[in-house]
Amino acid sequence: MDIPANHPPAKPRRIGVLLVNLGTPDAPTPSAVRRYLKQFLSDRRVVEIPALIWQPILRGIILNVRPRKSAANYAKIWMPQGSPLAVYTRAQSEGLQARLGDAIDVRYAMRYGEPAIARQLEAMKADGCDRILLAPLYPQYSGATTATVVDEAFRALAAMRWQPALRTLPAYHDDPAYISALAASLNAELAALDFEPHAIVASFHGMPERTLHLGDPYHCQCQKTARLLSDALGKPLTIAFQSRFGRAKWLEPSTEDTIRQLASQGETKIAIFAPGFSADCLETLEELAMQGREQFEEAGGERYAYLPCLNDSEAGMAMLETLVRRELSGWL
Repeated sequence: MDIPANHPPAKPRRIGVLLVNLGTPDAPTPSAVRRYLKQFLSDRRVVEIPALIWQPILRGIILNVRPRKSAANYAKIWMPQGSPLAVYTRAQSEGLQARLGDAIDVRYAMRYGEPAIARQLEAMKADGCDRILLAPLYPQYSGATTATVVDEAFRALAAMRWQPALRTLPAYHDDPAYISALAASLNAELAALDFEPHAIVASFHGMPERTLHLGDPYHCQCQKTARLLSDALGKPLTIAFQSRFGRAKWLEPSTEDTIRQLASQGETKIAIFAPGFSADCLETLEELAMQGREQFEEAGGERYAYLPCLNDSEAGMAMLETLVRRELSGWL
């Protein structure tokens, strides 16, 4: 059938994949960090304190004190191409694009900062994507991570008259492809060390303990990831939770307490990794690799190794391709 002469231009139909990670400041400066923290810490999924109580604290204290310190920490890990999280997430999207071919439009977005989820969804729709897989890059599900990505995507769709069909990538904490990729990466990293660790620490991002009691599956999924990975490695893992903030009770044990305790108990050689992060970022490169080493050595530790995230490694990209192709089943 011929298209009528007055028909508006139409792009060929395509399938889109949008990889989404947490976000990052645009620069390692106090002003850029302040903008990022204001958006991040204003999300009701992230901070569940009533806004009337929280916003005066955020605007009156935190945004006036924390940006300078955080900017200095970002400066320690900043890469020539930009923030590590943005660099690695961009590389993951480019690597996945190469694996899936031109029939699929692969892009990346950040929940906080740029490129924004709404802007990327609009651009994908404009390029002909009428079916989009939204892929939050969080292996373990949490309301403060996966759910807020989905919330933001549906807010963007709510403003569209013509919405693309949307699928979401589920948490993959126990997926054989994920466990296998982690095991392969860790085995290679451990084999490259010039010492034998007395302990291997799996450090997950912390969450307030109340989220567990409210029904968030995050804690249980972290435990399952560690158990399956320990079985795959044939080695015991020590589980800990990092990145505490505020005075609330958080998931235990803390990473700082754990590595200090290991050193004081004579386990003076350790390796640490972060299986809850799909890409290296401030919390891994500065908090674990730098601060963690200082804390461990202060407590009497001797040898300390941080093992990187999957990032855009061959094992990581093969895993991501497996997950995405599975979720695109019936569309391809």
